[in-house]
Amino acid sequence: MSNCKPVCKLCNHLAISASVAFTGGNLVIDLPANTYRNGEKVCIVVAQAIPAATTINAPVFITIGSGTVQYPLTNKCCAQITACGIRTRTRYSTVVATSSDGGSFRLLGHACCAPNNNLASINGGGTPAA
Repeated sequence: MSNCKPVCKLCNHLAISASVAFTGGNLVIDLPANTYRNGEKVCIVVAQAIPAATTINAPVFITIGSGTVQYPLTNKCCAQITACGIRTRTRYSTVVATSSDGGSFRLLGHACCAPNNNLASINGGGTPAA
């Protein structure tokens, strides 16, 4: 027997993407037109397929209602999320963080498994230290 209810109400904070595009080297997820307030929780569902041309290191941005302003999708430490951490048909819990000149959508948890390409060390010479 399944635990799935045949009818249930969706959360008021759910935002299902209207489109997903790879443009200008960025992965852009367009959310429905709305006013997203500072500190508001927004659960973003990436409903469309990630375009095949998307590079794994493409930064992820959010647009609202086909607007032109791109708001970064960041992790909880404010680092930019890249395309390798995003999956289709997946819900991402975020909180809106605004500033005097813009804002961002900050993940409350972790992005999907993504490769860690960090260098083991640095030495100022431009090559990884032994």
